[in-house]
Amino acid sequence: MYEVEQLIGAQWKPAGDNGRFEVVDPADGSPVSSAPTAVGADLDAAVKAARGAAPGWAASTPAVRAAALHLAADAIENAADRIADAQTAEMGKPLAGARAGIQAGVATLRQYAELGPLHGGRTLAGAAEAIDLVTYQPRGVVAVITPWNDPVAVSCGLLGAALVTGNTVVHKPSERTPATGWLLVKLLAEHLPPGVLSLVTGDGAVGAALAGRQVDLVAHVGSTAAGRSIAASCAGTGAKALLENGGSDPLIVDADVDPRWAADQAAIGAFANSGQLCVAVERIYVHRTVADRFLAALVGRCREMRVGPGRDPRSELGPLVDRRHREHVHAQVTAAVADGADVLCGGTVPDGPGAFYPLTVLAGCADDMAVMREETFGPIAPVLVVDSYDEALSRAGRSPYGLAATVLTGSMANAQRAWRELPVGTVKVNAVFGGAPGGAAHPRRASGEGFGYGPELLDEMTVAKAVHIEPPGGPAVRW
Repeated sequence: MYEVEQLIGAQWKPAGDNGRFEVVDPADGSPVSSAPTAVGADLDAAVKAARGAAPGWAASTPAVRAAALHLAADAIENAADRIADAQTAEMGKPLAGARAGIQAGVATLRQYAELGPLHGGRTLAGAAEAIDLVTYQPRGVVAVITPWNDPVAVSCGLLGAALVTGNTVVHKPSERTPATGWLLVKLLAEHLPPGVLSLVTGDGAVGAALAGRQVDLVAHVGSTAAGRSIAASCAGTGAKALLENGGSDPLIVDADVDPRWAADQAAIGAFANSGQLCVAVERIYVHRTVADRFLAALVGRCREMRVGPGRDPRSELGPLVDRRHREHVHAQVTAAVADGADVLCGGTVPDGPGAFYPLTVLAGCADDMAVMREETFGPIAPVLVVDSYDEALSRAGRSPYGLAATVLTGSMANAQRAWRELPVGTVKVNAVFGGAPGGAAHPRRASGEGFGYGPELLDEMTVAKAVHIEPPGGPAVRW
């Protein structure tokens, strides 16, 4: 059992006045971690400590801040197995996937450690006797609120970018992975001055209360509902909101692609991390000419993939994060079936312990079904057959979300149309995952606002200041 503590200022504190909450293993229901529920006084103290540490940390050189991140990255890499064990126990991801997420987080910390000292301003062409420049300064106190589905990689990105630009941080990890967040912050905080990084724990109400405090920026990755609540709080306090919310990412299968290869791509996109990814494939539009072969291959791929406990090295996919989330996923499947969808595989809640849910393929889906309209966040592949590429693009673009989209096509003309016309932040052609390091995009609509990745994240964490300097007037001025 992990006994999580909060870090407020420089003090580790075991419990708040609201007591503690418990997380159980989604594979078998056994207790995994116990964490404090922060109260208002905890949040006030954490923000106060961050505010007090802000001037000193902002005045430190970018090289000093970068060196601290490099040391922390080394420590996290050395502790990867221990952190992966906690993550797998708390949210179910197989150990290999948990380790991969931790390595991604380490790489991101190192990326921002390298980019931070290069994040300079620029000079402007003004009058010959004057100096004009634009410089970047830290925003101040940043509240970082992160999700459970990839807790280390996401947290390292936001924490790394905030810290290397000279901000102080109050971090609240998801209540579903508090021990993972605690282990991560322990390793980071060892290399930072007191008060620069604090950790508070608790549920969504704690996150909402933190977002309403007098902080300067709230960086959040999570659900659209939570993101909208945070945006409303920031409108009241004047803080900047940096949000990556939910998504309902489409996959388009064109008429000219190999349906078996397309099914493999769809399986990767829909089922990776048991469908619990912001950029998971949530709805599939397949051309009628390849639909039957695509569906047969996708069902076959489902039956080949092994679902089991995350600690079992044979498991490709683990359980859902908890039974409450499983109820949400199954409710969408049940509603789709009631409205006419056909279950080609899966679709039933299994007996036994844990929060397992089978890989599920639904055919005969319609645009107004929740599985096609909302974020399911589970191992569900809902399929709608279309008669043309135009129809697929049109239907794919009707979502209230705008995070990402994938198009599988053999036509360069259709690929070009996809990235030009789809109203999303990221378009991937012929690969559901992948891309060069440093890519950054703006999510659209209900999916959020602001850059969440890449060098541009450093811009989000800072404020630009224009400076104009002239010599003073009067006689005999030395300048």
